[in-house]
Amino acid sequence: MSRMVPYLSEAAIERDAMALLTEYARARGVSIVPPIPIEDIVEKHLKLCIEFDDTHKMFGVPRAPQGNADILGAIFFDEGLIVVDESLDPDETPEKEGRYRFTLGHEGGGHWRLHRWIFAKRPGQGGLFGGPEVPAFVCRSSDARRPEEWQADFYASCLLMPKDLVIEAWQERFGNTNARILRRKNRFSLPADLDDEIAVAFRNFDQQRDDEAMNEFVRPFAKKFLVSMVAMRIRLERLGLLHREVPRQRTLAVNM
Repeated sequence: MSRMVPYLSEAAIERDAMALLTEYARARGVSIVPPIPIEDIVEKHLKLCIEFDDTHKMFGVPRAPQGNADILGAIFFDEGLIVVDESLDPDETPEKEGRYRFTLGHEGGGHWRLHRWIFAKRPGQGGLFGGPEVPAFVCRSSDARRPEEWQADFYASCLLMPKDLVIEAWQERFGNTNARILRRKNRFSLPADLDDEIAVAFRNFDQQRDDEAMNEFVRPFAKKFLVSMVAMRIRLERLGLLHREVPRQRTLAVNM
């Protein structure tokens, strides 16, 4: 269910994520170290239930032809329930554990902490007539640019990859907090008269090599924080620790 949400700065979102970690640490008498115990935070501190289900069947939305989930999770505020798509069950698909943990951070951190108050005076109306409760948010990867989804994504990033801990891990690995730039090597020099279709294929291959190099760099940090490499790369870039070298402009005109 879509709702208008107020503007929140990145600093405000990050402060609340850090406050949640502090609350949890004090309540449980533990120190916060990576990987962040997100299931414990969601279930034992926020008192939310986690269930797995076929979210596409649940909400009557067909899956993509290749079977990938677009609806990764949903949160029912009144019931204190997070439903995660069964494809992310870490017991069944351990390779998706990072995505599962991010979904918990998104739902239990982002939406629960940032957006629950919006529904305090207007809960779902389905229950008034004996029907099923409706979720406050059905979170689809295709809706990632919506303000409420971006806020929840950024909250999850701050919660699972706290700034201070990421910088500490960076310093442990490199001995300082200097930013790193992954420089492209062995660029292809494409002739101006090259066929557009072939040129695009070469550029895509060049990008794939860059992505592979980036993944090798990011992998140890993703493993330490138990998140996906995509989430870790974005966090490192946003913190200014990791940069891609700006590609040199080419004279060849191709459709991007």
